[in-house]
Amino acid sequence: MDTKTKEEMESQQYRFAGSHSAVKVCGWTKNMIRGRGGCYKLKFYGIMSHQCLQMTTCLSCANRCLFCWRGHKEPVAKEWQGDVDEPDLILTRSIEAHIKLLQGFGGNENADKKVLEQSQTVRHVALSLTGEPLIYPKLNEFLALCNKQNISTFMVTNGQYPKHLADMDQVTQLYISLDGPNEEVWKKIDVPLFKDSWDRMLQSLDLMSTRKDRTCIRITLLKDMNMIEPEGYAKLIERGSPDFVEVKGYMFVGASRQILDKSNMPYHEDVVEFTKDLIQYLDDYEIVSEHIPSRVILLAKKKFKINNKWMSWIDFKKWHNLVNSDKDFSTEDYLLPTPETGLSGKGTKDKIEKDECELD
Repeated sequence: MDTKTKEEMESQQYRFAGSHSAVKVCGWTKNMIRGRGGCYKLKFYGIMSHQCLQMTTCLSCANRCLFCWRGHKEPVAKEWQGDVDEPDLILTRSIEAHIKLLQGFGGNENADKKVLEQSQTVRHVALSLTGEPLIYPKLNEFLALCNKQNISTFMVTNGQYPKHLADMDQVTQLYISLDGPNEEVWKKIDVPLFKDSWDRMLQSLDLMSTRKDRTCIRITLLKDMNMIEPEGYAKLIERGSPDFVEVKGYMFVGASRQILDKSNMPYHEDVVEFTKDLIQYLDDYEIVSEHIPSRVILLAKKKFKINNKWMSWIDFKKWHNLVNSDKDFSTEDYLLPTPETGLSGKGTKDKIEKDECELD
C-alpha cells in the first residue's frame, strides 16, 4: 500500500496491525459504550458489541463491490502478495490498536464505565472490515490462536476463493456475501477481477453446504439494482444450505457514495417486503428477527426452532470448550434461546438515525 492511501485510511480511523492487517472500531461498539444498544449480531447471535474487534488479516480484495465503503485506492489482487506477518503479531497489535482507539471514552461523560471496562477485553473478532481475510496464508494459525484465547471468530468472504475455503479450519460463524440472484446482476454489483468469478462463487456455495461450522449467507440489497428475482436468490441459498440468511439493506456510507445514490439505500420496509417475497421460495427457512437500525432481517433453518423456541444465540463458553477439545460436535451443541424474535412492524421512512450504519 502506498503512503498516501495509508495516510488517508488512518485519517478515517483505520489502524494497521503489521504490514497487511487493519483495525477500525465499529460504530456499534461505540454505541454500546454510550448505552445506545448493540448491533444486529447481538440481537441475532448474542455477540457483545462492546467486546468485538473489527479487523481483517488482508487488505486486498478481488472484488470492487459497488456498495463497499472501501476507498477505491485500496489494494486489489487476485492472490497473496508480499510478506506474511505472524498470527500472534497480528492479533496482539490488532487488540492493542482497538483498545487505544477506545481511550477517548475514558473522559466521555456519556460512557457507561462498566461497559467501557469490559470493552478492554476482546471476546469476538469480526473478520469483515475490508479486503478478503480468507487468503491470509496463516489464517488457520490465526483462528487457532483466537480459539486458545477464547475469542470467537465471525468471518466474511466474497466467495472467490473456494480452494482456500476448503482448507480453512472451523470458525464460529462463516459468511458468504451473495449480492445478486444471477450471474449478470451479481457481476454488476460485485465487479469481480476473476474471469471465472461466478464459477468460484458457486463452488464456494457448494463447499458451504458441507461445512460443520455455523454458516450464513448475507444479501446486501440495493434499491433499483438487485432487489429482483427472489426465486433466483432462493435457488442459490438452497445450494449453499446455510444455517442462517441475513437480508440487509445497503447503507449510503464511505466510498460507495461516490458511485451510488442515496436513493439506492432501501428503507427497512423495503427489506421486509423483499424478505417476505424471498421466504415464499424457501421451504426450510423462517423469518426469525430484525434489527431496524441496520435494516436487516434474519432467516434461519427450521431446525433452530426447538420446542417452539428459536435458538439462534451462541453459548460461547460451550463453543470454546468444544473447539478447543478433540471432540466432534455440531452446531446444535452450543445453542441458546433467541431473546427477541419477530417483526415489529416499525420502519425507517420517517426517521433515519445519523449513526445507524455499522461497518461490518
